[in-house]
Amino acid sequence: MSTWLIILLIVIAAVVVLGAAGLVARRGRGRRGGTSLKRRFGPEYERAVARHDGDTKAAERELGERLERHGELRERPLDGAERQRYADLWTAVQERFVDSPKEAVAEADRLLAQLAGARGYPDGGRYEEQVDALSVHHADHVDGYRRLHRVAREGGGTEELRAALLGGRALFDDLTSTEPGRHRAPAGTDRATASHGGRSHTPWALHRSRPKES
Repeated sequence: MSTWLIILLIVIAAVVVLGAAGLVARRGRGRRGGTSLKRRFGPEYERAVARHDGDTKAAERELGERLERHGELRERPLDGAERQRYADLWTAVQERFVDSPKEAVAEADRLLAQLAGARGYPDGGRYEEQVDALSVHHADHVDGYRRLHRVAREGGGTEELRAALLGGRALFDDLTSTEPGRHRAPAGTDRATASHGGRSHTPWALHRSRPKES
């Protein structure tokens, strides 16, 4: 066998080996990337997969783009006075719910958008972008905000309004928390329990609507 033919065969073999190694590496990165995204986004990952009709690659591409756009966002802290002001405003919303559920839910939606903006997220006028950014850092509770926003616009029965307000309250608690990383549930921990410091989250003074006195 001539020398040039031996060299050619060696080159071809090297190309084949390098190509196979690259394919294995890409597949490994894809598996690790999917696992990482699933761990970070939790319920948002499942929601994205469902929205893409089970296409995990499309879902992971969407979540990866969100992470790239908003992953470096650093939340601005609230000082004590700001935190108290938002807490008082939310308490007023809860009290208003008793007699005016629809108006209270609409006000809660506006308040949550304002609070997110104060923490450094895109302002409420860019709702979709704001939600995408929140989903990167508060994946456990951002869907409650979506529900609150939808019900605030479309309305619903009293029970639906109450459930929407409760869902929004979970994100409100995260955004006003003084505990760093509170919204990140530890691995193996029940998300609902972890997000509220191990305590069950009771619906404060959100009583069932009572009939107005004539």
